[in-house]
Amino acid sequence: MSEPWRLFKNLSRPVSPAEGLAVDDTLPQSVARNNSPPILHLYTFVPSVIVGKYQDIEAALRLERCRARNIEFNRRSTGGGTVIMGPEIVALGLGINMDHPRLKKGVGGVFDSLSRVLIRALGLVGIKAYFQPKNDLEVNGRKIAGLSAASEAGNCLLFHTSLLVDFNIALMTDIMNTPVIKLEDKGYNCFSQRMTTVRDELGRNLSVTEMIEAIKNSFEGEFDICFKEDGPDKWEEQTIRGFIEERYTREDWIFSHRHPRARMGIGQLKTKGGLLEIYLSLSGASIENVMITGDFFSTSADLHAIENALKWTSARRESIEDKIASVWHDNMIYGIDVATLTNAILLAKEKQVRL
Repeated sequence: MSEPWRLFKNLSRPVSPAEGLAVDDTLPQSVARNNSPPILHLYTFVPSVIVGKYQDIEAALRLERCRARNIEFNRRSTGGGTVIMGPEIVALGLGINMDHPRLKKGVGGVFDSLSRVLIRALGLVGIKAYFQPKNDLEVNGRKIAGLSAASEAGNCLLFHTSLLVDFNIALMTDIMNTPVIKLEDKGYNCFSQRMTTVRDELGRNLSVTEMIEAIKNSFEGEFDICFKEDGPDKWEEQTIRGFIEERYTREDWIFSHRHPRARMGIGQLKTKGGLLEIYLSLSGASIENVMITGDFFSTSADLHAIENALKWTSARRESIEDKIASVWHDNMIYGIDVATLTNAILLAKEKQVRL
């Protein structure tokens, strides 16, 4: 008998970032604390732009243009980069226990397992896609979906993706600030050559509803499960309201992870795990303060552990590597190792010394 999962399918209207993200954040909480089976949430947003958890929203976006164009903006609880959302882009949230037998272990294993579901869904509508580490689905070298994940609810995971049925590239280039380091990377020098959509690949006007049905069928086939269409129960409704009121409508959440405005050295390094941005100040030959930001995948607790370990450490390579290694564990920052993080910190040190 197929394992039963719950399906929250909201196609009656596009939702605001605050509402959609609050529902998604509730999914792993319900699996962890409310005795729920895995929950899949399929929906669309109003025109909006959402940054990753560790990005500086004021550095990532031209906020005055967002406001002028009535584009809502917010910050999600999962890592990764900036995504433009709207009624023609499928938003997907999944809450699931990381010990589920159909999930491979670790962040990389989760991306591999769940990318196969999306590859299968695209195959059902006639598109041959593949997974491109660290977190993209591509068709002939062009991005069609981005993946992100976080495990902030015990052993339960929130997985996010946005699948481009259609996409406004002109809007993206108008409202986004792209770091110079990415503009210099040939993979980012022309968004129109870097991205594609379901409709462009098929040459026909596939509906969002059809794409969502393909995703549902793909999950059922890949995980050997059956969905029960459902809605939030009372515990989940209360949790959703809490996330809206205490997180997604509060400026201290939306504008968290601001880049320091003081004179700090800035080190930027493009890595396999994403863009690392390090802000560092020195006191003599020691690290007085360090902040790690970017579009990578990690947890707040792990980043704080690294930052705290580095305070008042000698700013020599060997000391930095030793301190990071003393708190390091596998996939602490997905796709990044101790040596790479040390290199980014040393770049910030060089900039600080020149100030």
